[in-house]
Amino acid sequence: MTGGALSGTKNEKGRNNTDRNNLDRAASPYLQQHRDNPVHWQVWGPEALAAAQDANKPILLSIGYAACHWCHVMAHESFENPEIAAVMNELFVNIKVDREERPDIDTIYMNALQVLGEQGGWPLTMFLTPKGEPFWGGTYFPPESRYGRPGFREVLEKISEAWHQKPDAIAQNTRMLVGALRNLSKPQSRDRLPLSNEVLDQVAAQVLGHVDPDRGGIGTAPKFPQTGLFDLLWRAYLRTGIPDYSLAVVTTIMRMAQGGIYDHLGGGFARYSTDAEWLAPHFEKMLYDNAQLLSHMALVEAETHDAVLRQRIMETVGWLLREMLAQDSSGAGGAFAATQDADSEGEEGRFYVWDKAEVAEILGPYTGEFCAAYDVTEDGNWEHSNILRRSLAPDLKDEAGEKRLKIAREKLFTAREKRIKPGWDDKVLADWNGLMIASLADLSQQYAQPAWLAAAERAYSFIVGTLQQGEDRLGHSWRNDILVFPGLLDDYANMSAAALALFEATGNPAYLEQAKRWLETVESDYADPVNGGYFFTSKDAEDLVTRTRHAADNATPAGNGMLVGVFARLWYLTGELVWRERAQNLIDAFSPEIGRNFFPMGSFLNGVDLFLNAVQVAIIGRRGEAATDALVAAAYTVSIPNRVVLVTSPDATLPDTHPAIGKTQIDGKPTAYVCLGPTCGLPVTTPAELAASLKATRAV
Repeated sequence: MTGGALSGTKNEKGRNNTDRNNLDRAASPYLQQHRDNPVHWQVWGPEALAAAQDANKPILLSIGYAACHWCHVMAHESFENPEIAAVMNELFVNIKVDREERPDIDTIYMNALQVLGEQGGWPLTMFLTPKGEPFWGGTYFPPESRYGRPGFREVLEKISEAWHQKPDAIAQNTRMLVGALRNLSKPQSRDRLPLSNEVLDQVAAQVLGHVDPDRGGIGTAPKFPQTGLFDLLWRAYLRTGIPDYSLAVVTTIMRMAQGGIYDHLGGGFARYSTDAEWLAPHFEKMLYDNAQLLSHMALVEAETHDAVLRQRIMETVGWLLREMLAQDSSGAGGAFAATQDADSEGEEGRFYVWDKAEVAEILGPYTGEFCAAYDVTEDGNWEHSNILRRSLAPDLKDEAGEKRLKIAREKLFTAREKRIKPGWDDKVLADWNGLMIASLADLSQQYAQPAWLAAAERAYSFIVGTLQQGEDRLGHSWRNDILVFPGLLDDYANMSAAALALFEATGNPAYLEQAKRWLETVESDYADPVNGGYFFTSKDAEDLVTRTRHAADNATPAGNGMLVGVFARLWYLTGELVWRERAQNLIDAFSPEIGRNFFPMGSFLNGVDLFLNAVQVAIIGRRGEAATDALVAAAYTVSIPNRVVLVTSPDATLPDTHPAIGKTQIDGKPTAYVCLGPTCGLPVTTPAELAASLKATRAV
């Protein structure tokens, strides 16, 4: 079955029956979590909006996701409360949305909340007109007034009262919000900023000023990985040689890797830390965070050769391949699931935390050394329990000591596997899978892990075989044979990046051609012909109150930001001028935003860096031959985020625009040329020489 989110049952008039909870047929695990609520939840769709119009009731829109702790809290406190549910059912048409399944809807109403001056977050609670226009909202509301927040029942009654008694005020709010939302998709300035290395350096210097110098991360609590910004700082270090950039990046990633935000037993990072020192996360694990952190750690580890980072990479990929593989209806699979929950047995973090007595019972003679290393105490380091972390004793022990700690971790992991596990959301998202596929493809080469490349190719094949219609149109989300279609800009951007990463790793031209087909769909169905850049939704997608367009990263990279790098990479790989022009047009469209607010523009600026400073590695040789493959592997062992690898057999030719055009093998051996701008270095024939040639392109 394909299409958008399922609608509820219809009555004889063809309208949605809002007298029951209609989530039982939804594909989303998040919606399924709410199917037994006494709230008469509806799935977003034209029938639910029509029912609101028939009844002249405002819409209560609740947006969350399956792994969201505070979503669970509000559900237990309010949505499972029969008295509050009765008020909701009487006064509103209630619609529940999974923000991961419908980020197009979530983006609009999260923007609306921020226009109202409120801090965003989930659960997102918005009040809409029957046409879907927002007029007020918030995030979490307790059932009764506390935490400085009004009680949810009180909010419901006051909103309904205003809807019926103050229609002019509601209409004024609606006009203001809808107008503001539509303006957000238009350029706030048309003053193009010529982007250069100098501008990139200026932005990096300003970002550096916001990094916590002692504990890493941006600002104070809560702290998010913000991988795009730390990639930007790492690029600035490689470009300028200024050690402060390296220090900020290494401090941050090492604090995270040794902190409680990392699962020291099972691998993988939680979404963010609630405190400034990376101790206590909301324990949900997201595919997109771990994809980006794997790439970031690999870039840093290629330079520092840090054993902790290498271990975290191995453990996190281990978690991914052990616990995050989704399956299709036949039991086959290969793509990656979306999230693992924060809660189990109704408690946040219960699966992950420990009492010292329990640790001692399991570890016996290993207890003292392990507890000292991982900050396990009688009183606990978090809510009278212990979150495992090595932040207080981050230095590695000698080989024997580390072996003992590994044995202890394995014992605790085995014991933890007997606990009731957190829920997981096994829907397959094209955009998040694209991030992970690209990461695995690159890491498989850097760490000589063919099994990782095979996993990346399986996931890619799953997306193409299950989430694609025809040869060039992607869906966004799939679960239980239900496809949310059409896809979003981020799906095309991230899957195109994945295809190019697989092409560079394997040389299979099918990946290159598929990326081109997807990008032609982007051009035909998503382009903004007036302002440049690309809309988030397709021209034939559902008609929402506005069609969003932006290049600002959120938790995931923005599609327009990713596409700068995708277009630039295609230009360098093919020499086809159209891709250079599209990259330049996209840069021109969003460069004015840099002067206004560069903080959410990490992916965009990193794409600009690739566009300006590509390090092209041309290898003349045949794939499958040991000497050629050794050169390919060597190209990935140096920290070069702007690396573009192109392998050409001796009897073929490079694109006419490639600076190594006409270069040949030396003495009949597979030969590599490293080119920066129009200039190529001397030919090299060994992995060590290639690594040295790559390092020569950097400032450090």
